Amino acid sequence: MPRCQHLSVMASVWTKSIVNLQLFSVLLLLVLCLPFGGGQKKKENLLSEKVEQMMEWSSRRSVIRMNGDKFRRFVKAPPRNYSVIVMFTALQPQRQCSVCRQANEEYQVLANSWRYSSAFSNKLFFTVVDYDEGADVFQQLNMNSAPTFMHFPAKGKPKRADTFDLQRIGFASEQLAKWIADRTDVQIRVFRPPNYSGTIALALLVSLVGGLLYLRRNNLEFIYNKTGWAMAALCVVFAMTSGQMWNHIRGPPYAHKNPQNGQVSYIHGSSQAQFVAESHIILLLNAAITMGMVLLNEAATSKGDVGKRRIICLVGLGLVVFFFSFLLSIFRSKYHGYPYSFLIK
Repeated sequence: MPRCQHLSVMASVWTKSIVNLQLFSVLLLLVLCLPFGGGQKKKENLLSEKVEQMMEWSSRRSVIRMNGDKFRRFVKAPPRNYSVIVMFTALQPQRQCSVCRQANEEYQVLANSWRYSSAFSNKLFFTVVDYDEGADVFQQLNMNSAPTFMHFPAKGKPKRADTFDLQRIGFASEQLAKWIADRTDVQIRVFRPPNYSGTIALALLVSLVGGLLYLRRNNLEFIYNKTGWAMAALCVVFAMTSGQMWNHIRGPPYAHKNPQNGQVSYIHGSSQAQFVAESHIILLLNAAITMGMVLLNEAATSKGDVGKRRIICLVGLGLVVFFFSFLLSIFRSKYHGYPYSFLIK
């Protein structure tokens, strides 16, 4: 075969090989890209359906109720480009969780403030999981107390700071809004429905005092009664030293009930927080100790019968010793490691 003819045949073979290789590369690329492109499209459709469903539920009510299946699908399972605030609670009457009802009221105020604000979007949703409707969720998260607030971010798993410190901060709507702003950068301005109970109570008190002064207008000597003013001053002191102002600012729960075993705690286990019931207990203990001190002073300064004074002295001493010991035991339970005790440990 001549040399030029041989080269022509070789060139033809190489050309066909290159064309076949290019066709094979294109087909391979299509085969590799089609599954990924289809999967991406499916993922986007699923996300769109989830967002649309959450928006529909949110349009009906500000707080979306969820059971175990809804929680796993719309909160835990990807894909998700929205944040979810979940309140785990136990609102059924048989649970007798008064704290849950109080927290739910504040949660509703916050969710309504977000739902009807101009900044409302599909980037944040408020949901609730009741223990009787989603006990499996509580078990999955190893949760044994209610109420509990958690933030599930759009990306990644919840961190420690995504669980709201209810025991230390309380569950007031304003405190929850600050926590949400810190976790999601979503600012919520809380709008509360008008509450005229405080105004009505003040008006009634002023009317009562005014009526009493009017009826006693010819004899106002009771205004100069030192004992009366001393009792009023003691009431204010007891209220302030028991933590009533802290309760007003922080809005803590009255008590805490464990939904698993039904045990109710009236004393908070940390020195950084307290329950409303705890402040009432402290108020009564301080009042009992003060009464004991008053009786001791009365026994020492009065000039009555010696036997009667001795009895008053013993009663006053018993009040001071017993209730101070009780107060010290509560202090020890909150300040762990405090070494001293008296009678009651």
